[in-house]
Amino acid sequence: MMILDKLKATIGRYELIKRGDLVLVAVSGGADSVCLLYLLQALSRSLGFKLRIAHLDHMLRRDSAKDAEFVRRLGAKLNIPVIAGKANIRRLAQKGSLEEIARNARLEFLFKAAKENKADKIALAHNLDDQAETVLMRILRGTGLYGLAGILPKRKLYGFTVIRPLIRVRRREIEAFLRRKKIRPRIDKTNLQDVYSRNKLRNKLIPLLEREYNPAIKEALSNMAEGIAFDYDYLSRQALRLARGKRNRVNTAKFLKLHPAMQRLILRLHISWLQGSTRRITFTHIQEIEDLIANRPVNSIVDLPKGISVLKKATSILFYRRRGSTSC
Repeated sequence: MMILDKLKATIGRYELIKRGDLVLVAVSGGADSVCLLYLLQALSRSLGFKLRIAHLDHMLRRDSAKDAEFVRRLGAKLNIPVIAGKANIRRLAQKGSLEEIARNARLEFLFKAAKENKADKIALAHNLDDQAETVLMRILRGTGLYGLAGILPKRKLYGFTVIRPLIRVRRREIEAFLRRKKIRPRIDKTNLQDVYSRNKLRNKLIPLLEREYNPAIKEALSNMAEGIAFDYDYLSRQALRLARGKRNRVNTAKFLKLHPAMQRLILRLHISWLQGSTRRITFTHIQEIEDLIANRPVNSIVDLPKGISVLKKATSILFYRRRGSTSC
């Protein structure tokens, strides 16, 4: 299947884009996002949607301003408006992880751009290789069903719909498309270095697994993630049905009658309602809440990341945000 047909099939299968949508495409200038932009532009007329480009300069490299200029020229060439921004990630990262700060800054920029431009969807350029790398990384760190579901083709994030039309496309297909079209993207040299854990996994571990264990390891991990994603979606819908009512309170008597799998999904659901996601919530955190319910006295508290706490009352547990905390 040609890459354009594969993209169109993914859009249809997961209902990523509807006729009349305005799609904000996050474009770094790298191969994946440039490919995504060209493919979406090729489909935009027949599928009836419009495009905007969003680019954030992270200021992590001396030549990062050239990325921004490249994206502006690309927008002019394709006649697509560009929304550009800057964030000094190194300065911000004094408060925490460089990778997490960069991610948060990028999402904040994209959400603001989507809101100001009334975009219906935010398109990100994650591909099948990214999916495999993400799932493998989560396995190595330890994860549950949600983590094994990997990168979802479509999900709601802080009230915005994020789509990933390239999620069934291999990185080598993207590179072949760009070569065929004689399109030269910007090259981020940090991706070739083993600076971050993902790069080490991409450049060392996955080639080892392909060579020694399974040549199709990326497809195997991606297929596993898709199967688990459907299972998780069904289970979370059941959890949502059972958790209806007050979003910050769980009745412990009713809760304890549920299967442990459903109990844990409900706990994660309440955390997600409060902080917008369950990022940084680990298995140990869930176990702590379970211990709070089963063994600790009334008025005991479990503190979670991102300023979330859980308070045990006589007949319920209460989820709340600690005073002065933020969700980022």
